[in-house]
Amino acid sequence: MTTPISQVTETSTEPTTSKSRWPWVGVAAGIGALAGTLAFDIHPEWDENKAYNADIVDDISSGKAHGSIIAGYLTVALLLVLAAAWRRHVEPRTPSSTAARVVPLAFTASAGALSLGYGWKGAMGLYNGGNEDGTFDKDGLYVLFVLNDFGSFIGYLGVTVAAGAIAWMALRERLISRWIGVVSILALLPVIATVAAFALPGFPGVVGGAWMVAAFAGLALGKSTITR
Repeated sequence: MTTPISQVTETSTEPTTSKSRWPWVGVAAGIGALAGTLAFDIHPEWDENKAYNADIVDDISSGKAHGSIIAGYLTVALLLVLAAAWRRHVEPRTPSSTAARVVPLAFTASAGALSLGYGWKGAMGLYNGGNEDGTFDKDGLYVLFVLNDFGSFIGYLGVTVAAGAIAWMALRERLISRWIGVVSILALLPVIATVAAFALPGFPGVVGGAWMVAAFAGLALGKSTITR
């Protein structure tokens, strides 16, 4: 006996009600960002009235630097996976949205920059108390410290650009829940303000991880058009 063709067609075209799982990659990347940049921050306590000098390297935790490169490189990998997942799941559903195409490019840009930022942290851990301790003198290690001052913070500028694109998709194109657009604007404003007022380059790393956790959890659990 054979199954009627009409019955097979009806079964194969039944809509699925399961939620998209790919946004959880964004949540994981946000958690990695918070860990690699903030939880494993290597800035030691220092007298605010005293200028930094090479002696500060004596107070830097090589363990934190080591932990940061592990969490940071994992975040880089997750950002690349997230960019690929976005292109696969979102771009085919948003053929007329330029903003939707900016998002994966911005995540990829951040991944490239953060490879350097977290790499410098790993080098600090390696040469300052790690397996190759003593390879450089204090002045050489101080150069690494200066690079690390904003190294793992600046790289999240691409994530900030993605937040702007997602805000546009939410508030202008209505492809994403509007509250996610509002949260994205709130992540943008302090970056714009600190750059405009003080030329401070590192605030993207302060807000980027938290924004990713909130925004992509909202995409995973909410009812945005791009994840239905």
